[in-house]
Amino acid sequence: MLARASPPRSGDALAGVAARSAEERVAARAALADVPLSRFLEEPVIPYEEDEVTRLILDTHDAAAFRPVSDLTVGAFREWLLAYQTGPEALAAAAPGITPEMAAAVSKLMRNQDLVLAARKCRVVTRFRGTIGLAGRLAVRLQPNHPTDDPAGVAAAVLDGLLYGCGDAVIGVNPATDSPAAVEALLRMLDELIRRHGIPTQSCVLCHVTTTLELASRGAPVDLVFQSVGGTEGANRAFGISLAVLEEARQAALALRRNPTSDQVMYFETGQGSALSAEAAHGVDQQTCEARAYAVCRRFSPLLVNSVVGFIGPEYLYDGKQIVRAGLEDHFCGKLLGLPMGVDVCHTNHAEADQDDMDVLLTLLGAAGCSYVMGVPGADDVMLGYQSTSFHDVQYLRQVLGLRPTPEFEAWLERAGVLDGDLRLREIDRRNRLLSGANPAGGTGEARPSSFPLASDPGGSA
Repeated sequence: MLARASPPRSGDALAGVAARSAEERVAARAALADVPLSRFLEEPVIPYEEDEVTRLILDTHDAAAFRPVSDLTVGAFREWLLAYQTGPEALAAAAPGITPEMAAAVSKLMRNQDLVLAARKCRVVTRFRGTIGLAGRLAVRLQPNHPTDDPAGVAAAVLDGLLYGCGDAVIGVNPATDSPAAVEALLRMLDELIRRHGIPTQSCVLCHVTTTLELASRGAPVDLVFQSVGGTEGANRAFGISLAVLEEARQAALALRRNPTSDQVMYFETGQGSALSAEAAHGVDQQTCEARAYAVCRRFSPLLVNSVVGFIGPEYLYDGKQIVRAGLEDHFCGKLLGLPMGVDVCHTNHAEADQDDMDVLLTLLGAAGCSYVMGVPGADDVMLGYQSTSFHDVQYLRQVLGLRPTPEFEAWLERAGVLDGDLRLREIDRRNRLLSGANPAGGTGEARPSSFPLASDPGGSA
């Protein structure tokens, strides 16, 4: 019933679980609206004995938090979510009692505007060196990827992003390889950058969790542990992880005491279609599997979670319309379950989508109170080979919706001479301290590898 009630998407059709007609989809939604929420506790979509994610969902369910909505059907739950009287406090209190399947089910009955409104009412705030998720704020993951993990190339992209006011969620690099030496070099470069300039943000190199574990054991400067996760035990096995491995990594990060005042040291990415691509979906539709991944995330009190919504390709989300819908679903379900949700508003080059579609999703997510989005140089990730959102796109969204960076980062941007008192980007000249070491090499206009931002001469001032 969950699969048949889902909006059209290519992944469900590929799996053979999609509704065969619009009439069947409407009938499934009508039937789903009458299902009691409690039934999802009694009839798990994947058997308890077969899947550790199911066991996690049921074993950690908070019956007291569930009680205010326990008598509702899926349809009545939608009405409760959209009611004037249901505010952020009630939603936060109910979150531990809502299972991923309940969230997925109600989302299937909601229009796009419903997903925006309900998500906007959910407020999830996390902290490391800055405060992410406050009302009226939009943070950015600065994504300075490089095809060969060259620290100078990464550093140049970081500089570009900082000068556009990006980087308050995290400076997060996807490494081209999982080489511990290359990952550690990037970690140390980013750590030095953050310390040198007193930037109230955190760094992360998005390698496999086992590589991070190895580096943490050697005392590398690991702020956040990253891992992609899925909504079934089999999907996570395909990622090379288990719940036990994630807990080991979390404890290793906490032991480093990079910020003793915060226990939010995990960063997770998810995406519709991952369980199906791993042949581990158990006949469950891809959006419900995605929501189950949020139970994995929730278990580890993360600082950041984001869906990489269009990254997996048109086999799972065929075109711009499907990507927009999936992005709104993922954001809503994650926030309803109490997660600090961001979204990588993106598509692959072979999807039937373009930047206009991404503009639509970006704007809707801004209205929905999305915690953070991506900032990629030129919106074109030259290492991963897909289209995301640019530093300019972030400026657009902050201007049109009156959104600001995180409070700590905003104050730093003003001190650094990047923003003026009206939160407008300043024209940057060579005296700015962020540019103090960026001298051209050999007359080519290229920065020397050691010149930004790790030059021994701090120079300049804001």
